[in-house]
Amino acid sequence: MRSPGHAGRLDALAEPISAVVAFTRDSLAVVEVELRKLTRDPTEVFTRSVQPVLWLLVFGQVFGRARAIPTGPMRYLDFMTPGILAQSVLFTSIFYGIAIIWERDLGILQKLLVTPAYRGALVFGKATSAGVRGIAQTVIIYAVALALGIHLRFGARILGVLVAVVLGSAVFSTFSLVVACIVKTRERFMGIGQVLTMPLFFASNAIYPIDMMPSWLKVVARGNPLTYLVDALRSLMIEGGQSVFGLGIDLAVQLGALVVLVLVAARIYPTVAR
Repeated sequence: MRSPGHAGRLDALAEPISAVVAFTRDSLAVVEVELRKLTRDPTEVFTRSVQPVLWLLVFGQVFGRARAIPTGPMRYLDFMTPGILAQSVLFTSIFYGIAIIWERDLGILQKLLVTPAYRGALVFGKATSAGVRGIAQTVIIYAVALALGIHLRFGARILGVLVAVVLGSAVFSTFSLVVACIVKTRERFMGIGQVLTMPLFFASNAIYPIDMMPSWLKVVARGNPLTYLVDALRSLMIEGGQSVFGLGIDLAVQLGALVVLVLVAARIYPTVAR
């Protein structure tokens, strides 16, 4: 016969396991709902791809010929391609929070909040679905890069690229959700989103090396999560590309930022319904 102490230990072990299972189930349910929205309107993915494609076709070609930005032995177009993929991830994810405001106005958010689902699972599920949208952007950028003759790496490194893109998409979409929970109106959210996107992009290593920046901007860039996403993508995507900070640090920063943002968003998520 099992001793009471042994049974107690089994019960104590079962509780966290059941909590993890429930959290995963709730998150996957949110992912399924969000992906259904995407399959019903796939044109959103392609319309959001226009801007990064233009950056590669116009900005990259012009500055590559001007040779105004030193990138060492790497061509400038090769150098900026990971930055443009990161830009696409940023611009797609940063406005993701507006969907929360729409859900509140339509009454969907109130229905979600009365369910027994973990608040963190609701947030994490939305972050994960944003990562899937990021994968779609990656496929498009890779296709354009191949057409332009950019020296891409393939094989197992593509899996690393997808992991970095999913993490980056999740980070910025969760940050967007936090902003949406605070401002609560579409007009304010759109204004703040437009204010944030370009500073985040230009205060990173997306289109020029950190070494070129003035001292104060270097400090800002090192605190910018987009910098670490670009650094990881550059080492994984491009032949001859190397990480300045180290791939492990790049991914750890992204993961740490995601954990912090999910915890913050889960805490304030119900306030957007008020």
